[in-house]
Amino acid sequence: MNFRVSSSIAKGMSIGSPFRLQALRYASNKTMTVREALNSAMAEEMDRDDDVFIIGEEVAQYNGAYKVTKGLLDRFGERRVVDTPITEYGLAGLAVGSALKGLKPIVEFMSFNFSMQAIDHVVNSAAKTHYMSGGTQRCPIVFRGPNGAAVGVGAQHSQDFSAWYGSIPGMKVLVPYSAEDARGLLKAAIRDPNPVVFLENELLYGESFEVSEECLSPDFTLPYTSKIEREGTDISIITYTRNVQFSLQAAEILDKQYGISAEVLNLRSIRPLDVDAIIKTVKKTNHLITVESAFPQFGVGSEIIAQVMESEAFDYLDAPVQRVTGADVPTPYAKELEDFAFPDPDTIVRAAKETLSVE
Repeated sequence: MNFRVSSSIAKGMSIGSPFRLQALRYASNKTMTVREALNSAMAEEMDRDDDVFIIGEEVAQYNGAYKVTKGLLDRFGERRVVDTPITEYGLAGLAVGSALKGLKPIVEFMSFNFSMQAIDHVVNSAAKTHYMSGGTQRCPIVFRGPNGAAVGVGAQHSQDFSAWYGSIPGMKVLVPYSAEDARGLLKAAIRDPNPVVFLENELLYGESFEVSEECLSPDFTLPYTSKIEREGTDISIITYTRNVQFSLQAAEILDKQYGISAEVLNLRSIRPLDVDAIIKTVKKTNHLITVESAFPQFGVGSEIIAQVMESEAFDYLDAPVQRVTGADVPTPYAKELEDFAFPDPDTIVRAAKETLSVE
């Protein structure tokens, strides 16, 4: 088997080094978990640029609450991997200030629900400074961490912030699904001179995905555009993050049980929104449903529908668009109720059948 290790990963590593062995494993295997993809992306970008550093609660000695930063303290030291007290307002403010002075921080929120404590720094300082300075002051920073519901974490830890942050001018908002998404988009975000909100899904961290040789390159980045995960001709399903998985499962059911060919579009980016791809898939299939785990009002699906209505895609629709969303209630703690509160493959299948008037 051919092993392929980037020079930036292999730099300074002895043959028996655990980092070299880890790099060989990434390069030789054809699969990678989302956790590994995020970890390797940050490590390579820290190798590439000494101005990149990680800051957050338990990111260093504890290796991160979800082990996404595992091994980075040992590799880069306390100057580059910084543990902080439990104060999102404080750590985000420190990071934004350092970005305004030319450093490139990666801020880990243990949960994006906790970013509400820091939202003034994220929105009023990071996102608006470039515009308010007349284009003279950039803020190269990445805010990353788990977003949305997990399992039994309650209403205060289950919100999806895609639409919240996606509504802010000056902010870029990325929503990876696969390991390739996570790796390519995070590397692009770290290199971006603008502030980026990077919304991960806790339940995807341990999921394994096939990756290409190209994805394993230290130079691999992805554009902030959508990706067709499954080609189809009868209906378009537009979604993001973990709901891509459910939509692909629904598409398989629709094909096998009803002979319906569903196209699944993985957005990957909320802001900028790939409107061209949305229009193209609607013009191809003439039917559309959107799928998200956020609240139904003022969501990403609403924006997609508005963009379709305001474009030539509207003339291609043969039926009204349906939104599949989370329930309009604070997320229940009890698992039985929580399961009812969010989309699953069966919910998506029902919406597709209704849109196509299939019994």
